Amino acid sequence: MRTNILLVEDDESMGFLLVDFLQSNNFKVDLYKTGKKGLDAFYKSEYDFCLLDVMLPEMDGFTLAENIRKTNDSIPIVFLTAKVLKQDKLKGFDIGIDDYIIKPFDEDELLCRIQSILKRCTQNIEEQTNDPIEIGSYTFDVKNLHLHHEEDQKRLTQKESDVLYQLAKNINNVVKRDNILIDIWGDNDYFNGRSLDVFIAKLRKYLKKDSNVSIDNIPKVGFILNAPQNN
Repeated sequence: MRTNILLVEDDESMGFLLVDFLQSNNFKVDLYKTGKKGLDAFYKSEYDFCLLDVMLPEMDGFTLAENIRKTNDSIPIVFLTAKVLKQDKLKGFDIGIDDYIIKPFDEDELLCRIQSILKRCTQNIEEQTNDPIEIGSYTFDVKNLHLHHEEDQKRLTQKESDVLYQLAKNINNVVKRDNILIDIWGDNDYFNGRSLDVFIAKLRKYLKKDSNVSIDNIPKVGFILNAPQNN
């Protein structure tokens, strides 16, 4: 089945060029010119990938991405933007987008980025075990994105689950920061690193009900998920 892409771009010429290019590479593409129309379409249809302009009429790309993330926490989202400030990049990654592409861009680069993100998402899900993982008094149901505790039940986002899985499969051992970034984000740049730190902070909060469980930072190396193990 062809990957179904939601493209929200208010520049008519660029929008039509992208539709033509992506369709020629066997993607199915729906184009909308405003953030509101893009969000309405997202609610009504099933998409596999989102390409969103940042500056959009009616609803900007940040707000659009936030609303998409409330409905679907795992669909890849890539921002298309003419320029981006550091704080805008951090805001986007905090929302949970997967990448930024700066206009003007090479179409082949865009294609490679899309294919790389789709491949990485598929590999991360396929390699994960069906067996629950015990983390102290928690049970981590990887496939169903559930973190169970006798006092709490937490549904994780896909990326939260991906990060926790990287740590849990190496429990009580150091996991290199660069390895997590490459496996999940595909790049170990500064902005992805900041995004990883946000997810680590969230996971620490989710695991705080067991005082014997902790995620420790190993400066300039990575992280270690500490938890008692049943012999």
